[in-house]
This record gives sequence, C-alpha cells and structure tokens, in this order.
Amino acid sequence: FPPAVFPLSCVVQNYAWGKVGLESEVAKLVASGDPLIQIQPDQPYAELWMGAHPRGDALIRDNRIPQKTLGQWIADNPACLGAKVKDAFQGHLPFLFKVLSVDTALSVQAHPNKELAAKLHAQFPEHYPDANHKPEMAIALTCFEGLCGFRPVEEIVSFLQNVPELRALIGEVAAEQLERSGSDDPRGVSAALRVCFTRLMKSEKKFFVDQLNMLVKRISQEAAEGKDTSGSNGDLLLRLHSQYPGDIGCFTIYFLNVVRLEPGEAMFLGANEPHAYLHGDCVEIMACSDNTVRAGLTPKFIDVLTLCEMLNYTPAPSSSKIFPAAQSQLDPHVYLYDPPVPDFTIMRIEIPASIKLYLISAMDSASILLVIQGTAVGTSTAAASEMSLRRGSVLFISANESISLHLSSPDGMLLFRACCLL
Repeated sequence: FPPAVFPLSCVVQNYAWGKVGLESEVAKLVASGDPLIQIQPDQPYAELWMGAHPRGDALIRDNRIPQKTLGQWIADNPACLGAKVKDAFQGHLPFLFKVLSVDTALSVQAHPNKELAAKLHAQFPEHYPDANHKPEMAIALTCFEGLCGFRPVEEIVSFLQNVPELRALIGEVAAEQLERSGSDDPRGVSAALRVCFTRLMKSEKKFFVDQLNMLVKRISQEAAEGKDTSGSNGDLLLRLHSQYPGDIGCFTIYFLNVVRLEPGEAMFLGANEPHAYLHGDCVEIMACSDNTVRAGLTPKFIDVLTLCEMLNYTPAPSSSKIFPAAQSQLDPHVYLYDPPVPDFTIMRIEIPASIKLYLISAMDSASILLVIQGTAVGTSTAAASEMSLRRGSVLFISANESISLHLSSPDGMLLFRACCLL
C-alpha cells in the first residue's frame, strides 16, 4: 500500500497586509518546520495554505509517493477522503486550512451563499472564480482583532450623534429613520440599517474623502489635547486611516462590531456576514472557494452594490460573535469547533506534559494536522516511516488512519486538526 499518512510542505502567500519577517507567526512556523527555509526579514508572510487549492497546493514530503502535490494525490486516491466526504464533495477536499498573520487590515468583505455564488460566477467569472459558498472560521493564536457583523442599533445611533461627519455622509433622513426604528420591529430595523450602510458605501468619493479628512483632523486634535475620543472610536479610526488613507472602509467601524479574541477563542463567519480582520495571528478554515465581495480597506476590485444587497443586516453584540469550543466527550484533550456548515470542523488538541503517548484517533474523514507547539515522533501503520513532529509540522492523515505520538517535549503539545464531520 502507498503511505496514507505523510508530511506536507505548504505554500506561503506574501500578501502586503501580512506581518513581516519573524514578526509573523506564519514565518515562525515555516522556519521551525523546515530549518532549510530562509526567512526574508523585510518580506510579509501573510498566509500559510494547508490543503489542495489549485493556487496553493501543498507539496508531499515523502519521496516514496509518486505524486508531487496533495491535490494530485487526492485525485488519484479519492477514497482517502472517507466515503461520505468523497460522495458529498465530488472527490475533493472540502476545506482549505490556513494560518494568517495580519499586520494591517484586510478588506471589508463578505462571502456569498451558494445561490448568490452561482449567480455571480455566471455573470462575472473574472471576479468570482467559482460557484461555491465560502463560510470561514478563525481561531486566535495570539490576541486577534477583527470587525464582524452589525453592531447593536443603539451603538450605531450613538456614533451617528457623536460623529457629525458620519451623519453628513448618511444624510439626515436615513439617520433619523434608524434612530426611530424600534426594537419591536426587527425587519424595520434591518431595513433602516440597510439604507444607512448603503448610503455610506455609495457616497460620492470627493464628499467622503473631505468628511474623512475633517474627522481625522478633529480626532487627532482631540487626542493631542488628551481628550477621550472613544465616543468616535478614535484610536481605531486613526489606525485604519494611516493604513488606508482616504478609504471609505474607515467609516465601517461605526457600523460593525470590533471583536477581540484571546488565544483559543474563535469567530465563525457565515454567508453574507460583513467582516474585516484587523490584526493578530490565527488559524483559519474555510470552504474551498475564492469568492469574496469587497467594499473598502483595499486596492482590489470592489463591488459595493453586490455587497450592500447581500449583507445580513441583523444587529447583534460583539460577544455573540465569539464561537464556543466544546470539550469532546470521548477525549478530554480535544476541543471541537463545529460550525453550522457541513464543509469543515476544527479540533484543538492540548496534550499535557504528563502524557508521553497519545493517539490521534482515526475518523471517517481526511484531516490535516498542524503542530503549534511541542515535539513528538509519530508512528502509523499507514506511514512509510517514523515522522518527527515539531512546531510548524503539517501532516495529511487519510480517513480511517490513526497516529501514535511519542511526546518528547517538557511542556506538552498544542495541535490543530482540520477535518470534515458529516
């Protein structure tokens, strides 16, 4: 039998928003996983792609396997996905697993549901490359900050009253409509919110640049005088404006929740949820798609009309955006992040130092294992030989295969395992 468990060498994406050199968790993992790789101190290391995506197909690090990449190997051995996964996802790995190291904000964006994705792909294939939905989940590795979902209406109304430049862009009629909308009429609230956000995003370029400059000048002066600018979300505004001067996305901080995750905390981004990662390091998992509708904090193609049409305008507090992990009933060392979509699940595996032998159990799904800390030797009846695991190691595990870890680190291990639990 060919080996069904093997190490991967994964693709790094050097997007401009990434942390630079060894500031980046991506770079640290890559350098630790493969000591031969030279990290360039002035290069951004934004994303590590662990999967079989055509734009970042992982290389197989086992010279007994004739296929060069994971994508080729899965195409030739589709049973490795597990029977249910293979049938449900037409012989493809249904998820892409990543590590992100964010230094400057990513664009304000949302991902379409399946129905909209099919429509956008048919109409504009150059901007929407496939017909799949793209739910995603991020789990913090370091303190992680992002914008996610619409704030409670009272917070937005408070900004409309404290930030005259914002009110000028939205206009008096729309602002008053939101102020008058009552919590007893959620559809009315969503409709008013849609009008306000759409008016902001579609405002005339020259007008919003003038208003943004006035706002930045005012907050800078207030900050210099030692005044509290939190009523205008001053710190974040100045930070985003320094990253993307003159960008309409700077105003979205008055509509979207700022979510701060501690290591191990997660946020799940379903279809049509507006979001933008701001800073920090995380592992991320998503359905295999590239469909992103963008509208600000970016030099890329923006599609304001589609974004404003598709968004979920349901206000909710930022605390509701934190997705809980459930401790596994079968194994107390495993915490499951199991979102309401079939495409993916993540397990966080924390092995204490007292345990010297640990079994990565078999499941009816292919999975990808990432080592964040600790060292071990892995053995498997399905592997060609012993595998030495350390920080940054990535393994592909075929369905129904297990690995015994012989731990050798004084402080235990932290692993993430991405899979598909149908």
